[in-house]
Amino acid sequence: MTSQIQVMKWLVAAFTLMILTTKSLGVHGWTPSPLEGPVARRDMIHQSILGVFSFSVLQFGGAVSSSAIAAEKPSEFIDVGTQAPPPEGSSPFITLENGVKYKDISVGKGDTVVTRNSKVDIQCSGRLLNLNGVSFYNTKNNNPDGFGAVPLSLELGKGQAVPGLEAGLIGMRKSGIRRIIVPQELAYNKYPDLEPRPTSVVDQRALDSVVKNPRRDAAILFDVQLERLK
Repeated sequence: MTSQIQVMKWLVAAFTLMILTTKSLGVHGWTPSPLEGPVARRDMIHQSILGVFSFSVLQFGGAVSSSAIAAEKPSEFIDVGTQAPPPEGSSPFITLENGVKYKDISVGKGDTVVTRNSKVDIQCSGRLLNLNGVSFYNTKNNNPDGFGAVPLSLELGKGQAVPGLEAGLIGMRKSGIRRIIVPQELAYNKYPDLEPRPTSVVDQRALDSVVKNPRRDAAILFDVQLERLK
């Protein structure tokens, strides 16, 4: 509605200017020189009218283009924060008291579960939610010889891994697969030297671009598969 009102205002102003220009040339003392004559006078009037009309079209076109862009702009791009939403799945996330969220993709097997003092070998990938899931760690890259992924070995309760990941591992069973979302307070903002650590300069830069930027939420998403449990 606002764009339509603006268009009408521009058209009214344009035609008013066109009328005034025509009257000014035809009534208020403009006299062509002997070299100009009636033809030059007529051409000047036509050029003035054409200029006013072109100006109107440009203004009208600009208003319509802006309106069209606004109409095509998806609503999700309006007032969207920098934090990417948690990935959707078939089951809801379970939220722990410390703010860590997790859900089991595959429960695993056996009666033994991970405790706070367990020794575990895990295949793991880490992604940056604030960078729309950019990866900064993957155990597939741990083996420079290329003969398969080398699992990450951790002894829980010894301060080896970021606290949020340790908390998310509790209760897992062997061969289980779990997705864990760790808030920045329990990840690399306060524990930059703990596992899992990036294995390349590129991955480290990706992690630093979030962790060292106070305007970004450094929440981490881990996908974990439990290979061994002691």
